[in-house]
Amino acid sequence: MDTRAELPTREYTPTDATHTASGQCLSGLLLAGRPTRLEAEAAVRTLIRWAGDNPARPGLLDTPARVARAYEEWFGGYDQDPVALLERTFDEIGGYNHAVELRDIPFNSFCEHHMAAIRGKAHIAYMPVNRVIGISKLARVVDACARRLQIQERLTDDIAIAIEDALQPAGVAVIIEAEHGCMTSRGVHAHGTRMVTKRMLGVFETDADLRREFLTSISM
Repeated sequence: MDTRAELPTREYTPTDATHTASGQCLSGLLLAGRPTRLEAEAAVRTLIRWAGDNPARPGLLDTPARVARAYEEWFGGYDQDPVALLERTFDEIGGYNHAVELRDIPFNSFCEHHMAAIRGKAHIAYMPVNRVIGISKLARVVDACARRLQIQERLTDDIAIAIEDALQPAGVAVIIEAEHGCMTSRGVHAHGTRMVTKRMLGVFETDADLRREFLTSISM
């Protein structure tokens, strides 16, 4: 008999979380007494039993370990600092004085209310001041912010603030379109619905023409 399922639970509470300049929490919220992998696997067995199945049957024996490994990947953003991903910049931009845009950045996240999947794409623009960032780093920032328990409004803000803190541009714009599993696979079952959130900072907030140009470029 696998006794790991009988491991006792233990209390843990969040400590004072460290924050980047943008106010984002790092390192898995630094939970005191963070559960061990065996405790995490035992929790999965409990959920399997609660769902009505038998975690000891052959097809589910290795599921708890697989879920624990998947969680390490799905929620790897807690161990990343989005601002640090943008530390390396380039200042040889010549006379370039227009916005930089990166559209249709795919991401996967999880709703913090139901832990249901959030799948969508992000559109980013920033107005550089003397320096730019490698475009792959923008995609990495989206990924790092998304691989946490999120709500779409905060995810949009996290991305924008990280770019603003790291690059100090004249402005930042972030728009996210996403489908939420908590609406499509349960509850109202509203298949095909997509939520849109926007965050405009600096000149993208104050300059209506620039904002309109960005929205038009992404067909909004």
